[in-house]
Amino acid sequence: MQGAEYVSHDAVGLAELVARGEVTPAELEAAAREAARAVNPRINAVVETWPTDDRPAPGSAPLAGVPFLIKDIGVAMAGRRMELGSRLAEGNVAGADSFLMRRFRRAGLVTFGRTATPEMAYSNTTEPVLYGATRNPWDLARSAGGSSGGAGAAVAAGVVPIAHATDAAGSIRIPAACNGLFGLKPTRGRVSMGPGFDEVFNGLAVQGSVSRTVRDSAVLLDQIRGPEPGDPYYAPEPSRPYAEEVTRHPGALRIGVLTHAWGGHRTTAPVADALSRTVRLLESLGHQVEEAEVDLGVDWEEFLLASARQWTANLAASIDELAAAFGRPVDSSTLEPPILAGYHYGQRVSGAQFVTALEARNRVARSLARSFDAYDVLLTPTLPELPVPLGTHAEGAEALDGLGWLRRLFDISPFTVAFNVAGMPPPSVALSAHARLRDQLRWGATGQFFQGVRGGEPITLPTRDRGWAASSTSRLPRWLSMWRVPPPCPCR
Repeated sequence: MQGAEYVSHDAVGLAELVARGEVTPAELEAAAREAARAVNPRINAVVETWPTDDRPAPGSAPLAGVPFLIKDIGVAMAGRRMELGSRLAEGNVAGADSFLMRRFRRAGLVTFGRTATPEMAYSNTTEPVLYGATRNPWDLARSAGGSSGGAGAAVAAGVVPIAHATDAAGSIRIPAACNGLFGLKPTRGRVSMGPGFDEVFNGLAVQGSVSRTVRDSAVLLDQIRGPEPGDPYYAPEPSRPYAEEVTRHPGALRIGVLTHAWGGHRTTAPVADALSRTVRLLESLGHQVEEAEVDLGVDWEEFLLASARQWTANLAASIDELAAAFGRPVDSSTLEPPILAGYHYGQRVSGAQFVTALEARNRVARSLARSFDAYDVLLTPTLPELPVPLGTHAEGAEALDGLGWLRRLFDISPFTVAFNVAGMPPPSVALSAHARLRDQLRWGATGQFFQGVRGGEPITLPTRDRGWAASSTSRLPRWLSMWRVPPPCPCR
């Protein structure tokens, strides 16, 4: 299969070709490997590839034969490295498949490598010391986002149509926004974290994917959803498969718009302008749209402090476990400055402070839930500004403590983390291209992207502009169930 044909199909489309005998899984894998060889030297998204041993029969599963990449954290594949983007875990090899990996195999996916993550997935840009910075395919001088930046860049560049991603504070949605993709953070408890973990960061983290079409994310979520014995959370099963849900019309929706984030964070003009155009579009489609006042439930500084205590206490425990397992020191030879600062901060968090942080989490979740008494959907920017230039995110990090680093993360992405705290399922969906970046690459751009949340698993609202869509948790009408982003970037 030629590269142009390979990148013209989404994952479902490729699986359909396999099922009809028009292409073999081996041919798709060869195309994916060739794409990786062509683009990865420039974007540094894929940190390792390996020979595959999965040979799904054509048509045996919804995604049988589709090439796939897993993130270097969050999912264990037997016999393969999972290094967490960290020198502390360098050389770590998984002894067995996690529950999620087993489901990826049952879905028919052919996993041939792993993608970059920042160290411990603890950043919203992917620039680890272990294997270097991942570059945005649309603008190589900018970040691909984080922490699933490798996944986002690989999908945007056409290496694979869909890739594994995780999200504890925006790590699916931020790379989707930076790279022009669809990225859904599932509801807490929708996908198992086991058996190695019951929860990660006290339920903040979830497993999911980034993709180039909505239907791909829906089909994969159908394959990986559902609890395993011993899971601490359980999300009720949907009334119908998500693959069917995306074909249903949403009807008229009440949409609340949050233009500026909590804590005085202001959305920059390009993003605010794109949001205004989206509001007008949604109104023209018959939806009721108005500016919303969304109460976070706690003061921003209290939210930041509670998050820092919760995050760093979890981080410190994980680092101690890794250091003991590998016999390595916890110092600057194994950890980057932000992670080391978080480790020391977390060591000082008391049990009482940790419990108080969890109580703040409860207030945030209850308050955000009340917003849906008035609205079916909340619409926000995913990020308040364009992706940051590479090399700027960690400037001066050596002088920050664990609280200071988290403040920096939240300043860059103030909209996303509250919905992790609440366990809600927002997606990020491409909306409009920024002219300056489009001119740089001529036929592709990093766009402005938006997230929306409701009680159920979200898909998207329709738009009329180039097939890009504003996000929501509504159902998608049948004629837009194949919503897709622009073609893979021309970074070759």
